[in-house]
Amino acid sequence: MPTINPTSPANARLLANVHPPDWQNPTPADRYNLVVIGGGSAGLIAAAGAAGLGAKVALVERDLLGGDCLNVGCVPSKTLIRSARAVAAARNGAAVGVQVGEISVDFPAIMERVRAVRADISPHDSAARYRAMGVDVFLGEAQFSAPDYVRVGDSLLHFKKAVIATGSRPVVPPIDGLAESGYHTNETIFELTTQPQRLAVLGAGPIGCELAQAFQRLGTAVTLIDMADQVLGREDREAAQIIQRLLTEEGIALHLESRVTRVEKEGDETVLHVDQQGATRQIAVDALLVAVGRRPNIEGLGLEQGEVGYTTKGLVLSETLQTTNPNIYASGDVAVPYQFTHMADATSRIVLQNALFPGPNQKWSDLIVPWVTYTDPEVAHVGRYPHQLDDAGIAYDEWRFALDEGDRGRADAIPTSFVKVQTKRGSDKILGATILSPHAGELIASLTLAMTNDVGLKGIASTIFPYPTLSEGIKQIGNQYTRGRFSPLLQRIADSWFNFGR
Repeated sequence: MPTINPTSPANARLLANVHPPDWQNPTPADRYNLVVIGGGSAGLIAAAGAAGLGAKVALVERDLLGGDCLNVGCVPSKTLIRSARAVAAARNGAAVGVQVGEISVDFPAIMERVRAVRADISPHDSAARYRAMGVDVFLGEAQFSAPDYVRVGDSLLHFKKAVIATGSRPVVPPIDGLAESGYHTNETIFELTTQPQRLAVLGAGPIGCELAQAFQRLGTAVTLIDMADQVLGREDREAAQIIQRLLTEEGIALHLESRVTRVEKEGDETVLHVDQQGATRQIAVDALLVAVGRRPNIEGLGLEQGEVGYTTKGLVLSETLQTTNPNIYASGDVAVPYQFTHMADATSRIVLQNALFPGPNQKWSDLIVPWVTYTDPEVAHVGRYPHQLDDAGIAYDEWRFALDEGDRGRADAIPTSFVKVQTKRGSDKILGATILSPHAGELIASLTLAMTNDVGLKGIASTIFPYPTLSEGIKQIGNQYTRGRFSPLLQRIADSWFNFGR
């Protein structure tokens, strides 16, 4: 039986929804149209969608319904970040003429709010809700016992189609002494009730940067360590460098091109031995957060009995998300490299189409996928990066607008921010876009919509955007394209026309 730490009324409410202690698994149907293994975002979408279409569905979850996103990912992290941003806004009030006195951070209250928000959202992912939809919810370990059977405890589930939606988990690097010294991942960091005075974050990817900035703003002295030469190593380099500068300006001790070689426990302290380009130093902290990546959960599923192929990297899948067993599919983190809740949603919808209905199969590689890193400012991206276009030999034009120099950016006193769009050379077709800005995650949606529906910069230029908003910067990109099409010849013709008209 899963437990949720710490013991609190909010966590009790959460557990009652996502893994009720008194839950009784139903009697299996003779055969299911779809058996879903994993009750995270991908599995819940698949189960709800199939049941809504009238299919007989079983959903199996061994831990907590809602998966990573609800319990240890998106929901708790963004709730914590909201508190941290409130602290930053108060501290930076002088920039807009507001003087704030001493700021007091109540860390236990912040963490209790994290747990309360999570519990408040949990009815959406609850076992009772899915039972009410007509889904047979089984809590327990799922294992294929044959190519068309899944065993859960004493229950045997016969299926026509199945989907593996078991998600992913944090990678823990093989560092000498790490396991013995103790560490946190995203799966345990939200259990904290006492604020660490010093926190080391191993990994400067999205999770590492988000939580490093949040804890620093709340008053923890944060050290951020990564082997790469920049934070957000997979992100647009200009955006990453600006985030890197802002993180250091906020007081985070940043150690790039660095490798932790050993971890030791000395009393209440955790001591990290760090090699930085041949120089060795020791960093003592009160807590350590490991955020160096994730790996798919495929162990213990009886994949051999299910005739599902896999490698050390994960499941063997086609672009239609079909495994080597033609009746078994996969979706979400376990299936694709884009490990986002919205991608779990999108891939599960593809699985429903491909597994349950005849007709041409959809490919996940055709999806246009946006993503966001929730630092402050946020970094949002959709489509291809310039280096990817270069590698593919695709010629492109780049358009750029400085949001901090726009009217709303000046009024809001936002930090260095921009929207940057790449288009096919000589065309208005959008190939990729990056936004660095407050609320970049909201802004990227319009460019994603444009790309998905093949609307180019001409269409954006002809669209009315409200003034004054940050989103107007996207229209400015469209206007740049329109002005760029006004060739010298057209300018001479226009000049002649207006001279004639006078």
